[in-house]
Amino acid sequence: MADIVNLRQARKQKARADKERLAEQNRTLHGRSKADRERDRLIADKAEKFVAGHRRKTSSDPDSPTSDRKVRRGFRTNPMLEVK
Repeated sequence: MADIVNLRQARKQKARADKERLAEQNRTLHGRSKADRERDRLIADKAEKFVAGHRRKTSSDPDSPTSDRKVRRGFRTNPMLEVK
């Protein structure tokens, strides 16, 4: 015959096991040394600078009169009328 199982205790044991598994995942994900975090931050900063240095325009305003979008559509602005 099978053993008698208290369902309340079984649910609690399962919940504890799930919490422990999640805690282990979080420890591996977030448990990094300061040197590791600093190295990753420096690599991300270097990559961002590289990408930023190769962008065509620094202005992110799509409605600006000097945007490539308007020039491609045929709406060229008169340089004499531009306000600086």
